[in-house]
Amino acid sequence: MEETALRYGDDPVIIVDNKLIPPQILDGSVLVHLAAAYFSVGKQLEQKTRCSPTRGFIMSTLRGGTELNQNQIATQLGFDRTVVHRAIKSMVRERLASEQKAKSGKAILIRLTSRGNKYRERLIKERRAAEYQLAKQLTRKDRSALLRLLKLVAEFEF
Repeated sequence: MEETALRYGDDPVIIVDNKLIPPQILDGSVLVHLAAAYFSVGKQLEQKTRCSPTRGFIMSTLRGGTELNQNQIATQLGFDRTVVHRAIKSMVRERLASEQKAKSGKAILIRLTSRGNKYRERLIKERRAAEYQLAKQLTRKDRSALLRLLKLVAEFEF
């Protein structure tokens, strides 16, 4: 299967041409369709906001004036420390976050700047607008069924 590595914000993502996936897998796979929907929404939001999912998750952990070091952020998110380090360095360069030595120990604490907080608010606004647009496409019954089924998938153990 031929794969192409692309940049998706701060992280590389493997994109596989749908023509290379056998139709019987595409036609019957709930997981493939779920993944395709997830990546499609993520890609559209990233293009609109110019914010990678990694950066968005980091900003979410730093909301409300929270100060954490890079290891704490990586642990909370379940991300590789190197990925978090690169994203934070980029955010500091863009003045979305600041670094400050902790009062005790060697840790460097990260916090959102006022610019970072404004940026995060814009991300939330864009996500809510996307949510609203999707909600307009679904009936109340469809939305209820979709949420019930997604919960079932999320709780499924194999």
